[in-house]
Amino acid sequence: MEPTCWYLIIFISLSVVFQNLNNAEGRAHFLKDETDRRSHDYSSPNGPLNSSSQRIFNVMAFGATGNGYADDKAAFRAAWKKACAVDSGVLLVPKGYSFMITSTIFSGPCKGALVLQVDGDLMPPNGPKHWPKSDSAMQWLVFYQLHQMTLTGSGTIEGNGQQWWELPCKPHRGPNGTTLPGPCDSPALIRFFMSSNLVVRGLRIQNSPQFHMKFDGCQGVLIEKLSISSPKLSPNTDGIHVENTKHVQIYDSVIGTGDDCISIGTGCSNVHIEGVTCGPSHGISIGSLGNHHSQACVSNVTVRNAMIRESDNGVRIKTWQGGSGSVYGISFENVQMENVLHCIIIDQYYCLSKACRNQTAAVYLTDVTYRNIKGTYDVRAPPIHFACSDAVPCTNITLSEVELLPYEGELVGEPFCWNAYGTQETQTIPPISCLLDGEPATIGEFPPYQC
Repeated sequence: MEPTCWYLIIFISLSVVFQNLNNAEGRAHFLKDETDRRSHDYSSPNGPLNSSSQRIFNVMAFGATGNGYADDKAAFRAAWKKACAVDSGVLLVPKGYSFMITSTIFSGPCKGALVLQVDGDLMPPNGPKHWPKSDSAMQWLVFYQLHQMTLTGSGTIEGNGQQWWELPCKPHRGPNGTTLPGPCDSPALIRFFMSSNLVVRGLRIQNSPQFHMKFDGCQGVLIEKLSISSPKLSPNTDGIHVENTKHVQIYDSVIGTGDDCISIGTGCSNVHIEGVTCGPSHGISIGSLGNHHSQACVSNVTVRNAMIRESDNGVRIKTWQGGSGSVYGISFENVQMENVLHCIIIDQYYCLSKACRNQTAAVYLTDVTYRNIKGTYDVRAPPIHFACSDAVPCTNITLSEVELLPYEGELVGEPFCWNAYGTQETQTIPPISCLLDGEPATIGEFPPYQC
């Protein structure tokens, strides 16, 4: 065959190949445009049909109204069931809508990791009068037996707590500022129970009837970039509460509530808190522990690079008399205070009334470090208060670079210590002369203090 013919055949073959490539590229662009277009199509319960979006389950596709007053629980539960049944499922709560759902439990285990993406507004019924009698008044959203779940989004979880706070059984809410007896259950807004490898990120959570977020019996929790808020006088509205939970990380969040910004209950270990801005509030607290003669065990808690402002307490450890167990390995480091009433406090006489009697048992506190705690305090109370048990002293308290000055006026009282042993690595401001040196003779390896 002549060379010219060979060149012609090669040219035609290459033309066909390039034409097919162009057609394939065109189809790819078409499919991408179609995918982008269909990503806003909520008509199919399974979402868009492209492979990457088959695992996105939008609650609008399951019948949610998003009008803020109709109960969308059935749609959320149906979407949850689908998302839980696939690998890497996403339950989408879309932007631009307000969803009201009544109390429910979202249960696992799921097939794989699951994301609840809240980009719209999500809320419970508005107050106790609208709360269904058949629903628990102790909790609203419960996430149970889940592994590798993420709760995130750009939306708001609104607690509608105002009417709960005003119940006459709440502190000072009865006639003439009294507190009336009677049932006083109020729901925690979000509860994670018996779950592991959890992430909560980026949300705004506000105005909870009681605790905003609770973790109980969990392992491996990452919380970051949250905004949690409720009014300063809203009762029992802790921001984040953890108990019986291990390996917790709380980062870069802003919390202001009517109670503790963060509270750490019994059974917690390896808790790291960093970059948190707290206030107004009751501070960052370990406890209360040892109520009703119970055993309490908390260890390896670090609070670092935090700001606490306009709060009743700064960093606090609180235990009831008569308990047992121990708290150890606690570090508060690089904490800035601004107009805080009790900046540093250990209170082993915690009591909600004046009827608590002195007990001969207590939770044992040891290895507690306060390093680089600086700022200003409210002069109505001394900034440092170590009230340890008569029977069980606090030991190995370390103070270093603690400098606390009056926010306004002059110091009214000196720091207070009772049965507290420790050392000052640097001179404390204000000076603290009541901390006892060495170790007490009465503490040994007694079983009540072991965990």
